[in-house]
Amino acid sequence: MRGLKKKRRIQIVAAAVVALILATGLIGYAMRDGINFFRAPSEVVASPPPPGEIFRIGGLVTEGSLSQGNNTTVRFSVTDGGATVPVEYTGVLPDLFTEGQGMIGEGTYVDGVFIATEILAKHDETYMPKEVADALKAQGVYRDPDADVGTN
Repeated sequence: MRGLKKKRRIQIVAAAVVALILATGLIGYAMRDGINFFRAPSEVVASPPPPGEIFRIGGLVTEGSLSQGNNTTVRFSVTDGGATVPVEYTGVLPDLFTEGQGMIGEGTYVDGVFIATEILAKHDETYMPKEVADALKAQGVYRDPDADVGTN
């Protein structure tokens, strides 16, 4: 009788381990397209991602680079102070999107141009995505807006 309980306990533990591994695998499979990595323009230029990889790029929109193409196609460049990447986007840009402001785009890198499927712009005068701020700090071009508060 004692051997039967031990055998049953081992079977239950083994079944639980298999179920846990299966659940983890299914969760990973379901999330495979939902994970997008952030890259700064310097990283993209230094080591271009493989074709078809969807990722996010962020930085400042380069002054004088914004140009309207056919229909709703917009071309501009994004920089982190160390490198500049041309961006092409078809769609309506956010209202707050302007040159010299922070942005994040999601899309793919094709033949030296970032083809964006989504563009996000900062939402107020002090907001900047953490990834963009970190990349700009690394390049030495980031100016903290909170440091200017109280220095009138």
